[in-house]
Parts: sequence; C-alpha cells; structure tokens
Amino acid sequence: MRTPARHFAPLAIGAPEPYRALPVRIERMIHFIPPHNEKIRAKLKDTIRQVDVVLGNLEDAIPASDKAAARQGFVSMAKEHDFGATGLWTRINCLNSPWALDDITTLVAEAG
Repeated sequence: MRTPARHFAPLAIGAPEPYRALPVRIERMIHFIPPHNEKIRAKLKDTIRQVDVVLGNLEDAIPASDKAAARQGFVSMAKEHDFGATGLWTRINCLNSPWALDDITTLVAEAG
C-alpha cells in the first residue's frame, strides 16, 4: 500500500512522475441553448458565470424555419459577451444536411 507521502512518486523506475495538476480543463457543466431564442440569450450574462461551457445548439432542437436565425443568434451571442474562462461551443447541423456549410462558413467567418 502506498502512503500519502509517496502519492506523487513514480510508480516504477524510469516511469514519468504522476500529474500534480490536470493537463486539461474539466467541463463539468455544459449548458445547451437555442441561440435564436431572445429570452434565453438575455439571461446569458448570468449563465456564463455558473457553467463551464455554453453550447449553442444549431442542430435538431432548432426547427428548419429558424436555422438562419439561430446561426445569427450564435454569432451575436459570441460577439456581445465576454466568456472569460467559460467555453463557447456550438453543435452544427449534420454535414450532409442543407445547413451545415452555412453553419461552418458563417461561424468561422463571423464568430471565429
């Protein structure tokens, strides 16, 4: 049994030392939002402080008639808010859908 004092000692001769801190940031709380919904976007400033990731969903939760509005809503959301350490992700439409190319080109060009 390993004692607490030897917790960070290598497990075998020549083995690398165990990590003392995680090499990546853990995303424990991911908040999915429909970017075309103004009421939800209005609450985003408070939400950013409470979650690890805000994910703008452009895919199946968005009706076909609202796809363009959701895309533009995500762009304005990305430009209007300072996310700080909170991640900003997006879930684009399936690559073989009629909206995927517009999702990719618009988001990369306008939201970065």
